[in-house]
Amino acid sequence: MTETRVDQELDLKGEICPYTFVKSKLAMENLAAGQVLRVLFDHEPAVRNVSRSMEHEGHTVLARGAVGERLWQVVVRKA
Repeated sequence: MTETRVDQELDLKGEICPYTFVKSKLAMENLAAGQVLRVLFDHEPAVRNVSRSMEHEGHTVLARGAVGERLWQVVVRKA
């Protein structure tokens, strides 16, 4: 399995919904189509909410889930 190149990483530890989606969406606006954003959370519900919202916006969720103790990620490719 090849590892996806991440173009930007956004650390949202300490943030809760809906700020996690708002800040993720703003970060996506700064990327070109096809670029990849990795978002880190310490608020587990944000994984589902941000993933669902990004897909609704037309982007592709490449990965989501735990990456450490009380640490989750969502990796998204911009449409």
